[in-house]
Amino acid sequence: MQFEKIVVNPRATEAVRRVEQRANRLLRGVDRALARVALGGRKAPYDDLTYEFLGGPADSMRKKHYDKSLRLLWKAETHAPQLGFQDASAEERQLREMALRAMSDEERGAVTRLSAPEFKRMLDREYTLREKQAVVAVLSAIGHGEAYAWLVSAQLLAEVKSTGARSALTMQVLEEAKHFLVLRELILAFEVEVPRLSAPEYLMLERVIKARGVEKLFGMNVLVEGIALGLFGMMSHLPGLEILRLFHLDESRHTGLPSNYFREFPLGEKAARSRRAQLSRMSMVVPAVLLIPTLEADLAELGIDAADFGGAVIRKITTLAQRNGFTLAAPIETLLGFVDKLLNQYCSYSRPNHKPRAFTQQETTKGVRELAVEGEVFLGKKAFEGAESIAAE
Repeated sequence: MQFEKIVVNPRATEAVRRVEQRANRLLRGVDRALARVALGGRKAPYDDLTYEFLGGPADSMRKKHYDKSLRLLWKAETHAPQLGFQDASAEERQLREMALRAMSDEERGAVTRLSAPEFKRMLDREYTLREKQAVVAVLSAIGHGEAYAWLVSAQLLAEVKSTGARSALTMQVLEEAKHFLVLRELILAFEVEVPRLSAPEYLMLERVIKARGVEKLFGMNVLVEGIALGLFGMMSHLPGLEILRLFHLDESRHTGLPSNYFREFPLGEKAARSRRAQLSRMSMVVPAVLLIPTLEADLAELGIDAADFGGAVIRKITTLAQRNGFTLAAPIETLLGFVDKLLNQYCSYSRPNHKPRAFTQQETTKGVRELAVEGEVFLGKKAFEGAESIAAE
C-alpha cells in the first residue's frame, strides 16, 4: 500500500518525545509514592508495560474457561425459539435449516422446537396450575440468584489477577447475563405470579455480594453456583425445561473456576484458614440451609424431597469448598452430620412417620449427562472420563 507521507520537523518530534517521557515518569512516580503510603495511586491492576493485567497472561486459565466458554456458547434462539430471542447468527440459522431439510419426517419432528403459543399450550397440558406455580417458585429462586451472579461476577473482574483469569470472569459475566435473561423468559412463559426472594435467600445473596475480595469466589462460584448446579440438574428432565441442561453445563464450568484460579495464584494459608474468613463463609452457608424448608412445599408438589435436595447440595458445596481451599468453621464430616441432624429434626415435625436418614448422602440430580458432568466436577476427570462428550451429544 502506498501512502502520501507528511513531512514533519524532526526537532519538534524529538522535543515532544522528551516532554512526554518526563511527564510519564513524574505521573508514575507520584502514583507509586501515593500507593506506598496508602493514599491512593494507580487503581487499575493493569501492567501496560507488558500489555497484561497484573499476574501475567495465565494462558492455561484462558484456554480452560474463555476458549471453552466460547466453544460451548449456546444460543437461546436455536435451543428455545419459543422464548423469542434472536441471538443466533445468520450462518447458524442457515446451518440449522439445512440440517432440518436433510432429515426424515420422524427425525425432523424429534428436533423441531415449539413456537411460543405451542410451548404455552404444552405447559398447560403437562402441568396443573399448582404444579406451574411450584415450578416457577423453584426456578425463580435460582433466577433471582442469577441476577446476583451477574453483579458479583462483574465485581470479581476487579479482584482477580492475570489476563487469563479476567478473560474467564468476562465469559462468566456474559453467561450470567444470558442465564438471567433466558431463565426470566422461561419463567414468565408459565404465566403465573413470580415470587419475590425468600428471607433466607435474600440474606444469603446479600452476604455474597458484600463479601470481600476473592471471598466472593466462595460465595458465588462455590455456594450459589453449587446450588444452581443442583437445581438445574434436578429440574432439566421436566417437560419444557430441557434447556436447563445447557445452564447446568455452564454452571459446571463456573464451579471449576476457583480451583483453576488458585492453582495459578494460591489462596494462601492465612486467607484460607483465618477465623474471620471462616465465619464469613459460614454466614453465607447458614442461610442456604435455612432456604431448604422454604422450598419444601413446592418441591413436594413436583415429587422432589426438599431435604434430599438440600442434603445433596450441602454435600456438594462442602466438597467444592474443600477442593478450592476454602476452610470452613468445622470439619466437613462434622458439618454434614450437623446438617443431617437438623434436617431429620425438621422432617420429624413436617412429615408423618418420618424415619431418620442421611440426607447429605442422597443424590437428586437426574439424567446420565447431568450426572456425568457433576461426576467430573466433584470427583475429577478420572472418575468420569468423557463427561463433556456425553453431555454434548
